[in-house]
Amino acid sequence: MVTGESERAFLDVERSALGKVWRERLDQRGRNTALTIAQTTDIPELVARVLAGRGIAAEEAEAFLSPAIRDLMPDPSVLTDMDAAAARIARAVQKGERVAVFGDYDVDGAASGALMARFLAHHGIEHEIYIPDRIFEGYGPNPNAIDELAGRGASLIVTVDCGATSFDALEHAKSLGIDVVVLDHHLMDDAGPPAVALVNPNRQDDLSGLGYLCAAGVTFMALVASVRELRKAGWYTKGRTPPDLLSWLDLVALATVCDVVPLKGLNRAFVVKGLIAMHARGNRGLAALSEAARMDGPLRPYHLGFLLGPRINAGGRIGNAALGARLLATQDDHEAAEIAAQLEQLNRARQAEEARMLEEAIAEADAEIGTGEGPSVLIANNDPHDRAWHPGIVGLIASRLKDRFHRPAFAIAFDPSGRGTGSGRSIPGADIGSAVRKAVAGGLLIKGGGHAMAAGLTVEKSRLADLRAFLEDTLGEAVAAGRQENVLKLDGALTARSATLQLYELLERAGPYGQGHSAPVFAFPSHALRNTRIVGDHHVSTQIRSGDGANLKAIAFRSADTDLGRLLLDPPPTLHLAGTIDADFWQGARRVQLRILDAAKPARVG
Repeated sequence: MVTGESERAFLDVERSALGKVWRERLDQRGRNTALTIAQTTDIPELVARVLAGRGIAAEEAEAFLSPAIRDLMPDPSVLTDMDAAAARIARAVQKGERVAVFGDYDVDGAASGALMARFLAHHGIEHEIYIPDRIFEGYGPNPNAIDELAGRGASLIVTVDCGATSFDALEHAKSLGIDVVVLDHHLMDDAGPPAVALVNPNRQDDLSGLGYLCAAGVTFMALVASVRELRKAGWYTKGRTPPDLLSWLDLVALATVCDVVPLKGLNRAFVVKGLIAMHARGNRGLAALSEAARMDGPLRPYHLGFLLGPRINAGGRIGNAALGARLLATQDDHEAAEIAAQLEQLNRARQAEEARMLEEAIAEADAEIGTGEGPSVLIANNDPHDRAWHPGIVGLIASRLKDRFHRPAFAIAFDPSGRGTGSGRSIPGADIGSAVRKAVAGGLLIKGGGHAMAAGLTVEKSRLADLRAFLEDTLGEAVAAGRQENVLKLDGALTARSATLQLYELLERAGPYGQGHSAPVFAFPSHALRNTRIVGDHHVSTQIRSGDGANLKAIAFRSADTDLGRLLLDPPPTLHLAGTIDADFWQGARRVQLRILDAAKPARVG
């Protein structure tokens, strides 16, 4: 029942190709805020609407468009244990100790490890980066790795993007007399493992309010604190100079985007300033990887999240897990080019393996759902005696299933022994991290953890049915509520003629866009489609034409075998389309295009 203007479906779209209701993003209060922003600043009305639609108050608007690290970054000491961490790192520099940096195998871990390694290299400290093998060692420090690092002379281990729950490994390090500093951001219980310092904005006794940072953000703040500690000790004399930390924000921006943490507050400043640092191409590894990926035009969050990030992750998924960290830390052009080429090859192999696994997972999910609503939580898995699944790719499969079926999804790769490594992705409102931790406590899982939107687990095949039932009982109501909120929020309506480069540049003023600061989505009412075809990896490419004859290039990524793709490939005379405006760089030329997110048949045609 329509209860007011804000409840009315945009363009009367009550059910789109993807089953969504289209609604205007701004309610009356939001429109008033947008008007105030436009009237009291030099911000154009369209940008003001975008800002208001993302919760930016009128008095915050101008500062939001020009975020400054100096204004937004608090004193690092607000983080619990930060002073102890900085003091221990500074002492290692002053005494010339050998330091081991223990990281995770994803982009955040690689970037965090590279940041710490660059800091140590700048000060002439002997060091190494240790990234565990995803399959044979799993996540985080382990006693065998501690023995290896101790055997190579490390007297200090700094863990980045891991360590906050590594009790056995850190107890072992303590028994060997090795100091450990933990720099992490993952959720943890009340008590942490033994360490000289455990810096984690998500520990229970941390009141910094910085829980939205990724590990690279935490690591950057630790470097700021360590430089301050060295300054206090009078270290930067006799020709010694501190590192230019701001020039390393390219790594923090990369990790912030790829770890899908909210682009708010300090994170937003990290990304804005980090993109500026990237333009200088000071990081040889990022420059080499950009060339290997044949990237054109200025870097934006899209490039970080969908082009650079997957290539860095490819090493940790199906190759040498340390390649990403080595690439980001190297200052040698030849080594950078060599590693970038390896990661490019691994990414191609990952794409092929992902396509095979996804096809099998979708078939399994379709059979499980059948003609009804199906389970609240999907669990796709392989039969290890029939087909192998690569455990490094299950997170990607879970994400694709979640997007396709709009419900939490897990993908689990079982080995012939019956032990499975799995990863899950969720929808807003359904906390799978909490559910996984409860399953561990209840003995259903060997181990597991994560956060609300993503989680990992290890399970025996004999407990799979019990796990399905547990997740259904635990998350069923939350998933049902989340699926009812299947709404696409629209920032306005455009036509093919009005979607210009000038408009794109105007919208970019309110960027960069990402998690927690979504890109503006516009409706294109009653446009015809021309020259529609499948291109690349199941993308649907087309041209949309408005009633006045103007054309606009458009693409719907990974949609060919979805309801959206089928509607685009066999459309009625006109369609309502919804998507984001983007600038497409091809062979040096820049042109505007529409990235189609959804479509719907007009309620009245003609």
